[in-house]
Parts: sequence; structure tokens; C-alpha cells
Amino acid sequence: MKSIIVYSSLTGNTKKLAESIRNDVYNDTVFASVDEVTEINNYDLIILCYWVDKGTCDGKTLKLIEKIENKKIIAMGTLGAYPDSDHAKKCKENVKVAINEHNEHLGSFLCQGKIDERLIERFKSLPADHPHAITEEKIKRYKEASKHPNEQDFKNAREFVKNIIERN
Repeated sequence: MKSIIVYSSLTGNTKKLAESIRNDVYNDTVFASVDEVTEINNYDLIILCYWVDKGTCDGKTLKLIEKIENKKIIAMGTLGAYPDSDHAKKCKENVKVAINEHNEHLGSFLCQGKIDERLIERFKSLPADHPHAITEEKIKRYKEASKHPNEQDFKNAREFVKNIIERN
């Protein structure tokens, strides 16, 4: 099965996640940034590694998904929220819907990742009644997110991918 790992990364989190999969799961798989991919439909299995933006995968990954047809796709993402939060569940669902339009979604994995400092600075200037305004709880989550992805996240991601491959 011809496969590729494609990643889009803003802060480096998602690239690290993609590399951990490549290095420990698929040493012979093609590995590329979303910006480098030209012929995505030449692969049977596509592992899409993205960062969450506005409740779904980032814009570059969404544009790539639009070009993919009749492929098996595993979605792997990083986000600042907790991976078991309602927000994370909604993000997974949004990505699944985008993938399933023309492909077979094999599964989704999310782990925390540090948040872009520029975004946090923007949040600090928002009024208190804004949904993204800074609160003590959010500061705590941002600090926790800054520790991720970590070795446990990488291990979980590798196991997730291995389990899907074994089933298909």
C-alpha cells in the first residue's frame, strides 16, 4: 500500500506529531509538508496531520482535502484545548465530515499542543464577555498545552495509527 504522511504546522507541534509517526511506524512512507504535496491522489493511504483552527483543520489542510478522491485517510491533529473536551469532539466531527465527502475516513486522533503566542496575546485584548477572552481556567489550559505534544502523546498517536492499519 502506497502511503504518505502530510503535515501542516504553525507552531511546530503538528510536524513533531507527524515525525513521530514517520519515524516509528512508517519509515518507508513518503513524508511531506502540505505546501510540498503535488500529486496526493497517487497514494492509497493518506495520514493527514493538521492543527485545529476555528473548529476544524487548518485552511491549507482543508484545501488539500478538497483535492483528495477515493482514498483512505487517517486524521491526526493538535489543538490547544483538552483532547477529550466538547470542542475537540466537534473538531473531529468537522474534519470527518470534510474527509468523508469523497473519501473513507479511517479515524481521528487529537492531542494538545502549545498555542501560538500571538493568538494568546490577541485573546488578552478581548472584552471579558467574548468567548475567547482570557480567564484563569484558560491560562491554566494554555500552560498545560505548552507541555504538549509530549512523548506520551507521540506514543498514543503511534498506537492509534498501528491499530487502524492492522484493522484495514
